[in-house]
Amino acid sequence: MKFDQLVDFFLHYLTHVKGASPHTVRNYAIDLAHFQRVIPEIENVNKQGVRSYLAELARKGAARRSVVRKLSTLRSFFSFLLKEKLWEHNPMLEIDRPKVPKVLPTILTYEQVERLFGLPDSHSYFGLRDRALMELFYSSGLRLSELVGTNRVDFDPVQQTIRVMGKGKRERIVPMTATACAWLTKYLESKDRTLKGKKRKGEIDRQAIFLNRWGKRLSARSVDRLFKMYLCASGIVGCVTPHTIRHTIATHWLEKGMNLKIIQMLLGHKSLATTTIYTQVSPRLKREIYQKAHPLQKKKSPGKR
Repeated sequence: MKFDQLVDFFLHYLTHVKGASPHTVRNYAIDLAHFQRVIPEIENVNKQGVRSYLAELARKGAARRSVVRKLSTLRSFFSFLLKEKLWEHNPMLEIDRPKVPKVLPTILTYEQVERLFGLPDSHSYFGLRDRALMELFYSSGLRLSELVGTNRVDFDPVQQTIRVMGKGKRERIVPMTATACAWLTKYLESKDRTLKGKKRKGEIDRQAIFLNRWGKRLSARSVDRLFKMYLCASGIVGCVTPHTIRHTIATHWLEKGMNLKIIQMLLGHKSLATTTIYTQVSPRLKREIYQKAHPLQKKKSPGKR
């Protein structure tokens, strides 16, 4: 069987059995295509071939995180082939796993959130849309793919909830703040939503919540571009992406005393270990833990009796 066919089997398995997102499947496909370009002959797909592949990545100066991701792709791929009896030996068993230093996520302060959210001109239709999606991000801690995938039928303004499809096609219903509900309702009920013009096509996609100027579902790439535009206007230093808002609200929930298990459920994390990283992010939480744990903290300060 040709290598291309094996890859197709694997991608089909990821999509239809594992329920992986299109973004995840695309990344696997890119990694495997790159591996095949470097090691084109199927008879060379072995331990030596993988090591040659790693040498080529090193020669081109690939970042360690990128190397780790590509090796993870190969491990998943060959594990699948062995399980399905499409390959005789897993060449990844003798390949070491390079360590990647943990990078804590960036979070915004409450003041920075207010500054960023105040930038869209809510008197304009697209400014109203941008404010609504920012509020929904911060209200419910959605992933970018979840936000752009939401449909009108998923939004329940009475219960103040929104239904999203998370990783692995795991559905969850997430609560919203009254503020986010109000902004989203205002956007959906705007008369300009169906307005047509030279640069507007009205509401072509009647299911999607967030639309682009052509009346179709807003893409993840477009939301990324919007955040870059507003970041430049905000004066906030650092790399702020839509995912930064998810990290931010998770940290703010924790600072307000929300239980980690509840945060895990709201964010749709499969493992609690993924959620615990937010205990390391907040300077406020670090200070509280330090004050509680320090052996000299309970001693009286100078000048007090």
